[in-house]
Amino acid sequence: MLRSKLFRSFVALTGAILLASCSDSILQSPTAPIDVAASHSGPGGGQVTSAITGTISDVTNLELRAVWWKKSQKGNVRVSKTIDPSGGVISLPETGLRMEFPAGAVDKPITITVSADDKYVAYKMEPSGTQFLKDVTVTQSLGTTELSGRPLRDQLFAAYIADDRIKLSGKVPVLEIEPSKTILSPITGLPEAHVWIIRHFSRYMLASG
Repeated sequence: MLRSKLFRSFVALTGAILLASCSDSILQSPTAPIDVAASHSGPGGGQVTSAITGTISDVTNLELRAVWWKKSQKGNVRVSKTIDPSGGVISLPETGLRMEFPAGAVDKPITITVSADDKYVAYKMEPSGTQFLKDVTVTQSLGTTELSGRPLRDQLFAAYIADDRIKLSGKVPVLEIEPSKTILSPITGLPEAHVWIIRHFSRYMLASG
């Protein structure tokens, strides 16, 4: 049912954007940037599984399983940084997260705080309810997750969860599936990163069916 529902939703979407390769640097750094462009791969770059498509907001009764960290995050893993209209980057090296804010994403300086869940690949992003004027690109290295060094058995999704009180164990109800793609290593063919696009905060998780 899940595969059928998501397939029907993706078919209805238009204006697909193709995700370009990540460079060799992603194999060296868990927070190396991945560019968005109109090709599936580049010289020496990783392969994407398919094209990024638009947000799926019709996810009535859809539940997904949150991906686990390879090792539980110790302490309060978070970062705060001010992003202004010129854009900027926020990263959490402990978890392998990188967020890229293009110029014009905000119209005035805003201090953004990103907090990682201790067990699951999920983040609370604040201020809650923030809307962006341009796409913000989120890159999550899979080297810090339970998927590290393993072939994918199920498709990955970037899921938006509105209720910060929802527990992430078991199947988790989601409100949106964000545009996202998995990057595969050009050497091993194994998944090494997942990239998604967001336009608002606050809570997101990396999930599988």
